[in-house]
Amino acid sequence: MEDKILESIAYILPAIVTGFVAYYMFKGFINNKNSEKKLELLAQQRKEGLPIKLKAYERLMLFCDRINPVKMLMRIPPISTNTNDYLQLLIANIEQEFEHNLVQQIYISENAWTAIHAAKNAVTNKLKQVAETSASANDLRENVLIDYSRAVPPTETAVDFIKNEVRKLL
Repeated sequence: MEDKILESIAYILPAIVTGFVAYYMFKGFINNKNSEKKLELLAQQRKEGLPIKLKAYERLMLFCDRINPVKMLMRIPPISTNTNDYLQLLIANIEQEFEHNLVQQIYISENAWTAIHAAKNAVTNKLKQVAETSASANDLRENVLIDYSRAVPPTETAVDFIKNEVRKLL
């Protein structure tokens, strides 16, 4: 009886070992195939998503150009001689541009969006600050132009940040 049990174990043990080896080999093979599929899908998503991201960065570059104080003052003439009316017109224009591009934050990095938002706020705050010391709308225009001839507009900083982000993507 013991001989039959030992003989059975002698047949069963190699079969069990072979079964475990086959199981782990197939498991490794299937995991490897799943990993390859995931990498393939990720590469496909990146390939399809890159044009969308680049479009978002392009739109935000245009936004920065449109809210650049020097260019904005040349594009938007005063509606009256009242400083506050002109300031409100400029701020409304900035807010409209910002709201138009608000959805682009989905496609760009958090740091890039922070740079864009900071540039917008810096331009708005500077316009308000200069408006406090300006006597008329034309005076506001002159003071802003003089102020930004001495310093780099915050929109240029945001543009540089966007350019670096796009270089990383490409």
